[in-house]
Amino acid sequence: MRLTTKGRFAVTAMIDLGLRQSGGPVTLAAISQRQQISLSYLEQLFGKLRRNSLVESTRGPGGGYTLGRRPGEITVAEIITSVDEPIDATHCGGKENCLGEGDRCMTHDLWAALNLRMVEFLDSVTLQKLIDDQLAKGMRVEDKPTLKRAIFNMPGTKPSRVNAPNSVFALGKVVSEV
Repeated sequence: MRLTTKGRFAVTAMIDLGLRQSGGPVTLAAISQRQQISLSYLEQLFGKLRRNSLVESTRGPGGGYTLGRRPGEITVAEIITSVDEPIDATHCGGKENCLGEGDRCMTHDLWAALNLRMVEFLDSVTLQKLIDDQLAKGMRVEDKPTLKRAIFNMPGTKPSRVNAPNSVFALGKVVSEV
């Protein structure tokens, strides 16, 4: 099986989303920051996850993503295949032409059987189980998102008043008075 970062990141992001969606829609920027996954890469993955109804998006302020179904109804196999990640250990991609011209290699049946077992296993693992595993390991889910824009004032500082000309004409007037 050749599981690339696409499948791994999709599963990781879905676990993050499942852990935090109780507080409302979760932004991709927050997932990106927590999981160290490129925001543009997450946008591509979540576009595919949304098209496959695994996530739903909410636009506007306070928007983000939520799971499209309950986490117990989403399997790891669904997540991986929804982002176009093939679950295939065969050299031929399951086409049975490993050696070209329709000839199968001697180990084709072995790898095809492995494919079946991998799909069965990944189809038996739900997103809820992965979320529960993280919570059992002591994962702490913060109440507030970590990515927030804040406006704050520096204590004890006030804008200073500058007594300087604000135009060329005012400067000329000041210079002529001197």
